[in-house]
Amino acid sequence: MTSIDPNIQMWITFAVIAGGMVLYAIDRISMELTSLAIIVGLLLTFQLFPMIDPETGKDLASVRDLIAGFADPALLAILSLMVMGQALTVSGALDEPVRRLVGPAQSSPLLVLFGVLAIVLISSGFLNNTPIVAIFIPILNALAGRMNMNPSRVMIPLSYAAILGGNLTLIGSSANLLVASGYAQITGSHLSFFQITIPGIMLGFAGFFYVAFIAPKLLPDRATLSTQFGGGSSKQFLVQLEVSEGGALQGLTAISGLFPGLTDVSIRAIRRNEDVLLPPFHDITLRQGDTLVVAATRQSLTDMLKKSPELLSGAWSKGGVGGTSDSQNGPHPGSESMMAEIMIAPASRLQGRTLEQVGFRSLTNCVVLGIQRRSRMIRSHTAKLVLEPGDVLLLLGRRKDIHGLRGNRDLLLLEWSASDFPVERNSAVAITIFAATIAAAGFGLLPITVAALCGSLAMVATGCINIRQAARAIDQKVIMIIAAAIAMGHAMAGTGGAAYIADTMLGFLGGASDLVVISSFFLMVAVLTNLLSNNATAILFTPIAISIAYQIDAPPELFAIALIFASKCSFATPFGYQTNLLVMGPGHYKFRDFVKAGVPLSIIMWVAFTAIAAWYYGMA
Repeated sequence: MTSIDPNIQMWITFAVIAGGMVLYAIDRISMELTSLAIIVGLLLTFQLFPMIDPETGKDLASVRDLIAGFADPALLAILSLMVMGQALTVSGALDEPVRRLVGPAQSSPLLVLFGVLAIVLISSGFLNNTPIVAIFIPILNALAGRMNMNPSRVMIPLSYAAILGGNLTLIGSSANLLVASGYAQITGSHLSFFQITIPGIMLGFAGFFYVAFIAPKLLPDRATLSTQFGGGSSKQFLVQLEVSEGGALQGLTAISGLFPGLTDVSIRAIRRNEDVLLPPFHDITLRQGDTLVVAATRQSLTDMLKKSPELLSGAWSKGGVGGTSDSQNGPHPGSESMMAEIMIAPASRLQGRTLEQVGFRSLTNCVVLGIQRRSRMIRSHTAKLVLEPGDVLLLLGRRKDIHGLRGNRDLLLLEWSASDFPVERNSAVAITIFAATIAAAGFGLLPITVAALCGSLAMVATGCINIRQAARAIDQKVIMIIAAAIAMGHAMAGTGGAAYIADTMLGFLGGASDLVVISSFFLMVAVLTNLLSNNATAILFTPIAISIAYQIDAPPELFAIALIFASKCSFATPFGYQTNLLVMGPGHYKFRDFVKAGVPLSIIMWVAFTAIAAWYYGMA
């Protein structure tokens, strides 16, 4: 006999949640629409069949409760951290850490990935794992690009490593503290800071091997719009680099055919006065006035332009590509600059003419940084290259000028390619703000939500990121999924659904051994935490765990520890844990990706904990 009587509201809630899970899994409609449908379904349910506490007269599932997720502190913290992560990327603050990792990553990519995940796991045992994941998302994203690895292969493992690290100490996760607080209120005893450390390390070892070596192989490549339509980061453009007086290239001498500092580009020719020098280059020293015709990817060109903008001085000076007599008003790299790709349209009036002949610079007020023509080896001067339909031009221009190309019939703006030019001068400020935010949250000076909001405000106020960039950093799926998850949690609590499921499942165990009971309890919580979120599960099941322990005459702290570990088996859904939501956008994941990678890890955790309970806690 269960202690919770089923009611119509409970069954309708179960039906709405089950329907939502099915819609998430089949992915026929967007996650945002599914999340909204769940919220609306629950709102209608409790409007038609209200749940009123007979003793207090309080509405157990009011409209305010069901829509509280839209103003939840966790949501505000996640969105603020997204903005801060984007600010670190835009400002170029992560370029140096990535460059330091690229060297060993090129020779031992798995070793670097292993090291990064290990750092995340250990750090998450002592600091809030949400900002830790926020730190490493842009680093792993940039590193994956340099390693020719799709970010979708590493983002979910990053989140899982942070979740596993939360098992190391009592402050590793907010769920740990919630369980410890409820346990102390009910029993009068306290869990110590390191009471879960040894079993947590065992679980960490069991899960880390899977996270680092198996999960990346299970995840699919999720292409961004740019890689789907633009050929990805490997597409190369023909670019002219100018050797100016006192510039970064002046005086460089070729060693074994390569020039130091230009190893990321392919030099096709060097134009020196009327001569054209072709590879291989041996003992050639670059002089002022030389023009290098190179093939470079957009990423490598951006890196060079940030460090040494004078390399492309010929592109925006008088007589440069597209020619103009006004070099002072031309687009230079700055906070209002954008890079974009355009294609010469079929039947364009520009075909058969050169950039100089059409006066491209005066026509568009944008600088042509490079030209891409498929399957052709080009060594000619880009300004004198006859344009053909299908040619792709890489442009640098002011935002308003780039957007002004949308209505041009001769040029097709590739919308996905437009991005703000990184302003590296703000990188030190961005790093300082982010470090201060992490310190304030990590050492408990401010709640994570307050610290993150302050940090995002500081990023915008200091110019590390503008309002438009900040808005683009916010993922709408995250907002809707968190709101739906919190609504489901309130509905399950108000109707008594979670307690009913627990009592029903444990009733089937009858007189089973303590090991079977605690293992079954762990599995049940591990399943429900993916539906209710880890914090909601921790709150709902703490009294149930202690009650079960008293009924079978087992130490209640063992069931409290089991609840701590089981509540963080939130691997199989994006809304099970905050860090899953953080990586969802950067990894371009679908709901089924979390199911595919998370279910095996949850099973590993269940089996590992059962073994720990039998051996370490002597429950065999």
